[in-house]
Amino acid sequence: MQQPVRIAPSILSADFARLGEEVRAISAAGADYVHVDVMDGHFVPNLTIGPMVVKALRPHTSLVMDVHLMISPADPYLDAFAEAGADILTVHPEAGPHIHRTVQRIKALGKKAGVSLNPGTPAKMLDYLIDDVDLVLVMSVNPGFGGQSFITGQLKKIEAIRKMIDKTGRAIDLEVDGGIDLITAPQAIAAGADVLVAGTASFRGGPDHYAANIAGLRG
Repeated sequence: MQQPVRIAPSILSADFARLGEEVRAISAAGADYVHVDVMDGHFVPNLTIGPMVVKALRPHTSLVMDVHLMISPADPYLDAFAEAGADILTVHPEAGPHIHRTVQRIKALGKKAGVSLNPGTPAKMLDYLIDDVDLVLVMSVNPGFGGQSFITGQLKKIEAIRKMIDKTGRAIDLEVDGGIDLITAPQAIAAGADVLVAGTASFRGGPDHYAANIAGLRG
């Protein structure tokens, strides 16, 4: 069953000189998760942040810290991100070599485990993972940069995964990331998404606008 819609502002679009303040501001503005995009310049064409930044931000919010590891390999860094204060650790099957083992390790660390599917990665990739994950993240852009346009072909994938989740009877988050705005948010929700990652759309206009931005995405 589809859960209530939750909004996860991506700090990739925040003011990096004021990250602690930005995280406090989105928390106060009604965000549900804080989405942290970790990129390695190798698995995706951009370089962002590591465990030390997650650790530094942890005292600034009581919200779920939703950490998306766009790195390869991911396994050597799971413990560090868990210790830094991540609540959800999401990895890509392609980051390899053994996605099921990676999911098991995340769970053993006492964290929720997510699996992220790039635009070209089929929903079928989840066939033998869905019973073990807590979150599925559908990338509606190719990962690496914020501010990209939503790939509408991913709506069919969201619909397919919604059916897979419903068959399990479990409360698995179906998260969508990339190009989420006031137009695409309702489309993603209608397709079955219940967590929306939004960077540009959340942080547009500065702190005075965050509450209205988040409320608008929630619909």
